[in-house]
Amino acid sequence: MGRPRSADYEAKRRRILEVAAPLFARHGYDRTSLAMIGQAAGVAKSLVYHYYRDKDAVLADLLRRHLEELVAAVEAAAVPDDRPAERRLADMAVALLERYRDADAEHEVQIAHLKLLPEPVREELYALERRLVRLFTDALLAVEPALAGDRRHLKPLVMSLFGMLNWAFLWFREEGPMDRRGYAELATRLVLGGARAIAAERAAREGSLPRRVTQAAS
Repeated sequence: MGRPRSADYEAKRRRILEVAAPLFARHGYDRTSLAMIGQAAGVAKSLVYHYYRDKDAVLADLLRRHLEELVAAVEAAAVPDDRPAERRLADMAVALLERYRDADAEHEVQIAHLKLLPEPVREELYALERRLVRLFTDALLAVEPALAGDRRHLKPLVMSLFGMLNWAFLWFREEGPMDRRGYAELATRLVLGGARAIAAERAAREGSLPRRVTQAAS
């Protein structure tokens, strides 16, 4: 029977991940060693091996936990209730941006280094990313059902919202004139403005077709 885990096992694993994220972000995955991670965590390299078999395992656990926390936060904000659909979408954007608070390093590592992991692990993590995209896609369709089946515009609209939120870490400052909630709501309004304009143009275009054509398409 294996040795039982210590009471602070999870706390020590989390500490390793907390120091690994800024090291990966600052030095890059290739130039960060387990010895550097151990030193930053205040433990010997041999103890890092007690928790993780190699550097890939550190990176995979770091990104898995980060993405699972993002999904959980957005899913909580997406629970259907009596809010207008527009408010629910904005709340989801706020939840995502709030979850990025103090996680710039994890987010930067996700963008730059997820692709370096072995394929089975990559696919597991890409599945979590796709869950986020699906959540926002469903929320946008709840606001503008006319976009359903619009392969030209639906994905670009959703990914534009992600782009505004995901890359905010490059310029956003907590002490700036707009807080996280304000920016997340602004980004949502911008995307919804585009979605509504596209839906209106589509409705006008379809309404201008000859009656026999619209009947045949229905």
